[in-house]
Amino acid sequence: MSQFDPRDLPELDAVTPAYYLPLGAEVFQPTLRAQGAWYPYEQHMAPVAGLLAHVIETHDPRPDLQLSRVTYEILGLIPAAPSTIRVRTLRPGRTIELVEATMTILDREVVRATGWRLSRQDTAQVAGGFWDPLPEPDSMQPWTGSRLWGGGFIASLDFRTVPGSQPGSGTAWIRSDTELVAGEAASDVARFIALVDTANGIATRAHPAEWMFPNTDLTIHLFRTPRSGWVGFDTEVVFGETGVGLTSSKLYDERGAVGRSEQILTVREMPTRQP
Repeated sequence: MSQFDPRDLPELDAVTPAYYLPLGAEVFQPTLRAQGAWYPYEQHMAPVAGLLAHVIETHDPRPDLQLSRVTYEILGLIPAAPSTIRVRTLRPGRTIELVEATMTILDREVVRATGWRLSRQDTAQVAGGFWDPLPEPDSMQPWTGSRLWGGGFIASLDFRTVPGSQPGSGTAWIRSDTELVAGEAASDVARFIALVDTANGIATRAHPAEWMFPNTDLTIHLFRTPRSGWVGFDTEVVFGETGVGLTSSKLYDERGAVGRSEQILTVREMPTRQP
């Protein structure tokens, strides 16, 4: 965990209907809507992922390429403080590119993302293999995520779930009307990605007041560019016997399946006294 005093962090903006405020070149200030679920002085990984995807997409834009895989390495707790993002192209190419974006807070790298951008082709004649669609959001029941999870990010979401799900298994739709970056247009894929990390909290295998199971990575594979709006999850969570777990999700937009996400978890009992 980063060594910092939470009392030194700036108070989070609770008014602006956006997850981030731009503070100038490469720097973004999280608002209360980006607040994490485990600690009040951290950012939730979901809007962080969306912000990094936004920066990757706007770096030397290539409309002929589509963001098809993003992997995030979470290098520690993500303080709710001004966040500097630097981006570079690791592997340029005519039809394939690899782009890296790194978030630094309080002089420490906290998240590193790499994204593959692949060429757009007409492959409709061989397309197939899609899994069954989810029930439509309007057919599912509202769920108040803040009854289980704290933090401003969870409070900013609208949930629909299938009742009666078993621990470690869940089907849900999630959406948010919160802007990703105040005053900046974000793509459908960046807004979609900004909700995907919630998968680890919608099919819980253990109660978060008793057990911690944060993810140390997030990988999203997209075989189709999603449309923003409702994000659908068909999620399974496995806890191993030695402190490691895995959250796996099939991902959907309202047109159907779009890809998958995976999150490796560090599982441990909740300490009696939190830092």
